[in-house]
Amino acid sequence: MLTNCKISVAATAGFCFGVDNAVKIVYNELDNRNNVVTLGPIIHNTDVVEDLRSKGAVPVELEQVRKGQTVIIRSHGVGLDVYEKLEKIGARVVDATCPFVARIHKIVRESSEQGSTVLVAGDKDHPEVIGILAHCLGENYAFNSPQELERLAEENSLADRKTVLLAQTTFNKALWEECRSLAKKLLPDAEIFDTICNATHERQREVRELAQKSDLMVIVGGSHSSNTRKLYEIASQHCKSIYVQNARELRSKSADLKGIRSAGISAGASTPAYIIKEVEQTMSELINVDEEFNWEEEMEKSLKPIHIGKRVTGTVLSVNNTEVYVDLGTKQQGMIPASELTDDPTKKPEDVVKVGDEIDLLVLKTNDQDGVVTLSKRKVDAAAGFEKIVAAKEADEVLTGVVTNVVKGGVLVSCNGVKVFVPASQAAPKRDFNLDELLKQEVSFKILEVNEAKQRAVGSIRIVAREAKAAAQTRFFENAQPGEEVEGVVKSITDYGVFVDLGGVDGLVRRVDLSWNRDKHPSDIVSVGDKITVRIKDIDQETKKISLIYKKDSENPWEIFKANYEAGQTVTAKIVSITSFGAFAQIIEGIDGLIHISQIANKRVDNVNDILTVGQQVECKITEIDLDKKRISLSIRALLPEEDEQEQDDVQDEQESAADEADEAPVVEETAEEADAE
Repeated sequence: MLTNCKISVAATAGFCFGVDNAVKIVYNELDNRNNVVTLGPIIHNTDVVEDLRSKGAVPVELEQVRKGQTVIIRSHGVGLDVYEKLEKIGARVVDATCPFVARIHKIVRESSEQGSTVLVAGDKDHPEVIGILAHCLGENYAFNSPQELERLAEENSLADRKTVLLAQTTFNKALWEECRSLAKKLLPDAEIFDTICNATHERQREVRELAQKSDLMVIVGGSHSSNTRKLYEIASQHCKSIYVQNARELRSKSADLKGIRSAGISAGASTPAYIIKEVEQTMSELINVDEEFNWEEEMEKSLKPIHIGKRVTGTVLSVNNTEVYVDLGTKQQGMIPASELTDDPTKKPEDVVKVGDEIDLLVLKTNDQDGVVTLSKRKVDAAAGFEKIVAAKEADEVLTGVVTNVVKGGVLVSCNGVKVFVPASQAAPKRDFNLDELLKQEVSFKILEVNEAKQRAVGSIRIVAREAKAAAQTRFFENAQPGEEVEGVVKSITDYGVFVDLGGVDGLVRRVDLSWNRDKHPSDIVSVGDKITVRIKDIDQETKKISLIYKKDSENPWEIFKANYEAGQTVTAKIVSITSFGAFAQIIEGIDGLIHISQIANKRVDNVNDILTVGQQVECKITEIDLDKKRISLSIRALLPEEDEQEQDDVQDEQESAADEADEAPVVEETAEEADAE
C-alpha cells in the first residue's frame, strides 16, 4: 500500500440541519419519557436507527401506533391524512419535519387550493416525495428526469394549464436545472420554486469538486438514502468511487484502495459525524497516510456558536427576489431577507450580490428549531458607511446618494448604506418646491452634522448646488466673451424679455433681441424649459449681468430685403396701417414701406380710407430705398395709366405739398421710450 496519500474530508459531509434536529428530538424524548416510537426509520442510517432502538425508540408503521404513544414524525415529513389518523388514535405527535420540507408542504397546499397542478421533481417512492404529494389537494405528478417531465406535459396537456414546479430537497441540482429550462419552454405559465436544500446543493457541489481532484471517492451513508445515492452518482462521473455504510464495509473493500495517491470522503445527510470519523481513521490505517485529518478541529468549525449581534462571514449560495441564502460554515443555514440587503430601493437582490460572493453580515435572529439564521448585510454596510460619512464631513467632501423617502420636514438620502436626513430647507432648490420630485433621484450633498452615538447624520443638497453655481459663475466670467454662442435653458419669461440659465449663470435676452418681429410677446417665441442657443451680447463684470441675443442675423428682415429686392421692382404688399398722409404696406415680415397719399392713385385723394383698407393686398412699385434710414417708398400710382395734363399738374402740386408733410412725419423706428424700457 502507498504512503503519503492525501485524504480530504468534505466540510459539508454528514448530518444536515433537518436530520440533525430530528435525531436530537428523538434522543431528547427518550430522556423525558418512555413509549417513544418513530414513524418509520428516523433517518436512512442503520447504525443510528439501531442505537435508538436499543434505547427504546422503535420505528413503526402507522398501523402499529397505539394510543398514548409519543410518535415522532421524521424529517422527510408526512401527508395531512397521517396527522389526522394519529389524532384519531390518540397519540402524542412530535413533528421533526425538516423546515425546508415543511416549506414545500405549504407551497403545494396553497397552490393546489388555487387550482394549480403540482409537479415534483424527485423519486415518487421516496418518503419525502410521498409526503409532499399527500399535501396536494388537486392533480399532482412526480418525475425524475427532463424526459419524464416532457412525457407528463404532453400526456396531460399541461401547457395550457396553471402549474407549479418544485423539487425534492435532495434532488440532483444539475438535473433540476435541466428540468427548469425545459419547463420554461413546455409550460410557459408554470410557477417555479427552487426548493432543493442549499445544504444538499453545497454537498453535491463539494463532492463534484473533490472527485475531480481525487483518485478515489468514498461516499458514506445508508443504503436506502436517496441523497447519499446521488452523491455517489456524482462522484462516479469523475473518479473511482466506493459506497459504504460504515467503516466495517470499507475494510471489506480494502483492495479498492490500492494505488491511491489522493482520496476524498463525503457522506449523506443521514450519516452522523462519528461514522464519518471512523471511516476516515480506517482509511488512514489501510493506506498508511502520514497526514491525519484533524476531525476535532473541523467539527469545531462547523459547530461554532452563532448569537444575535455577532459579525459573521458568509458565502452566497442562492439569490431570489425575496431572500438570499448563505453558507456560514456551520450546520445552520444563513438567510438574508431582501429588505436587509441594501437601503437602495432601486436595486434588486441580484444587483447587490451574486452566487459565490463572500460577504460580511450581522446576525439578527437565530432559530434553533428551523435551523435558519436571519442576517443583515445592510446593517454591516451602514456601520462601515457611517465611518465614511464622518470622514466626508471632516474633509468637507461632496457625496452622492439616492433619495429613498420623503418624510416630515425633509428627505432621506441613502449613501454608503446610511440614511442621511436632509431638511426641507436644505433640500429644496426654491420655495414652494414639491419634495416628492426628488424621490428616487440621485443627488449630491454635503454632511452638515453627525451624531456618532446615535449613528445619525444631517446633510444639505442646497449647499452643493450653491457651490456648483458659484463655481460655474467663476468659470463663465473668466472664459466667456461677447459674440460667443452658448447653450442654455429658458428659466423664466417676462414682458420685457427672457431669462436663460447658462449652467449656473443667468443671462437676459431683452425683447428687442429676442425676435426681429417686435410685435410678438416673448411667450410666443419660447417656452420655459426650452433648450436654446444664444449669443453673448455683453458681459458686465462689475454687476455680473449678461446680455444675450436670441434672434439670428440670418433672419434679419432688412438683410433678406436687401438680398431680394431693389428700387423699380414691382411687389405685392399688404396694407398694415393708414395715416392722414398715406399708408404703410408690409413687403415681407418685418419690412414696411410707405405709400404716400400722392402715390395711392392717379387722381386727387382726400382721404386714404376711401381708397385703401388695412389687410388689403396691393400691387405697388418700389420707388426708393434708404437702407441707412431704414426707409422704403412705394407707389401704386406708378403702375396706373397717366391722366390728362391738367390733372397731372394738380397731382404734381399735391405731391410737392405732401412731400413736405412726409418729411415731417415720424420715422417708424424704435422710440426712446421703448429703448429705455428695454
